[in-house]
Amino acid sequence: MTRASNFKGILMMLVAVGAFALMDALMKSLAGSYPPMQVSFLRGVTSLPFLLVPILISGHLTRLRPVNVRLHLLRGVLAVVMLGCFIFAVRESSLTVTYSVFMIAPLLVALLAGPMLGEKVMRVQWVALAFGLAGVLLMLRPAPGEWASVGVLAAFVAAICYAFAATTLRLLSRTDTTECMAVSFVLLLSIGSGIVASVDWHPIQPEHWLVLLGLGLTGALGQLFITEAFRLAPASIIAPFEYTALIWGVMLDFSVWGLLPEATTLIGGLVIVAAGLYLIARERRDREL
Repeated sequence: MTRASNFKGILMMLVAVGAFALMDALMKSLAGSYPPMQVSFLRGVTSLPFLLVPILISGHLTRLRPVNVRLHLLRGVLAVVMLGCFIFAVRESSLTVTYSVFMIAPLLVALLAGPMLGEKVMRVQWVALAFGLAGVLLMLRPAPGEWASVGVLAAFVAAICYAFAATTLRLLSRTDTTECMAVSFVLLLSIGSGIVASVDWHPIQPEHWLVLLGLGLTGALGQLFITEAFRLAPASIIAPFEYTALIWGVMLDFSVWGLLPEATTLIGGLVIVAAGLYLIARERRDREL
């Protein structure tokens, strides 16, 4: 991978994080009216037209043909569990709290890049992960008299699933096209979550159709950009830039819901981010030596 390719991958990741943050805010607004798996289904099915129409217009249908079918199916299962847990987390907690816990995912991606991708994993990465987990444990502490960390636990499970899904994406990029990976992810997500959601389906309220339009657009853009980001650059380089989601979370919580993060959330989140930034600095220094 060249430096230019890495830079493009980083830019793609930053755009993807912004699109997904807006999508997450829309999902949080829907989570109060629909079950998590139904929101997950709506996230997937509304994105499909935005992904498929450009491909149909261009006539590049052959680029949708999957090569590694088993890996696509595994990523689809991970997507259903990940998004279901994530939506439950944003329903139970603020975006800032959910993002703060979810920020452990880039550290997990960096570690999984070793056994799954053959990339070198250094001892410092294990140290960074330990500090990141300490930040998560700080935020797991429940409020007096109640177990308020159920949402945090759900976010942690979502982060684990995301780390595996992101790493499998890197593997898929060796055999499959960007279009195939993006469409298969959303399609399998829609099918899996739709089957689960059908057990307790709630009718769509008319005032939510505009929200669903925005959900589909931001979801499709985010999926395309993050898929291309992992194709262009190694996972250990671009994954840490997902930390910018925490900034988005604070801004959206305050501007939309009038919420400000608690001290333990900020401290825990900063510990996780500091661990990631330390990892980036060490990797850059080691590459220069």
